[in-house]
Amino acid sequence: MTAPLPAAQLRTRVRVPLRFPDGYATTAVVSSFHGLVDGREHLALALGEPAAVPLVRLHSECLTGDVFGSQRCDCGPQLREAVERITVAGGHLLYLRQEGRGIGLYDKLDAYALQDTGLDTYEANIALGHQPDERDYTAAAQMLHALGVPALSLLSNNPDKAAQLTRLGLTVAEQVPTGVHVSPANVTYLSAKARRGHDGLHRAALLADGTSEVPAG
Repeated sequence: MTAPLPAAQLRTRVRVPLRFPDGYATTAVVSSFHGLVDGREHLALALGEPAAVPLVRLHSECLTGDVFGSQRCDCGPQLREAVERITVAGGHLLYLRQEGRGIGLYDKLDAYALQDTGLDTYEANIALGHQPDERDYTAAAQMLHALGVPALSLLSNNPDKAAQLTRLGLTVAEQVPTGVHVSPANVTYLSAKARRGHDGLHRAALLADGTSEVPAG
């Protein structure tokens, strides 16, 4: 029997104007929380007008991609896309402090170094003694409950996010694929995600986009 999900409480809500490098601007109501099970400082950004079934993105922190524009992943473009799509539809972006699929910033950089020797992103995590993906969305479920969101449309290519939220008492009404942000620098990374990770929708999207580098499997 699954243990009851501990309740989290809203801590602070503040309006923050946002502007991205390409000039896109919007306003978010940013919430912080008390009582999150992992003790991390996750944030929820409410965007657009309230919706009966809000569009929600669980975005795991990526300092290199979100802040510095790293081309080794698609995290920065996914964040930018999500903010605009959620602003239009109405919903929430949860910014989760789970760098490197949960392994942390320094180990993520160590994994990059191993990838430069020929390992893919999952093999590198395993070589460092980690699971391929250590992200846990219990705190995200707590945040959604605290925000009064029992049902949502999930903006993600990763079915594991929907599965975890469902186990944690949320209703995922639909899973909405994100766009595909392929570049010469990240195609190997995206191919590994599509081939080996939870991102079955991502693989389909890559193939539909004509990215021939995605292997079968």
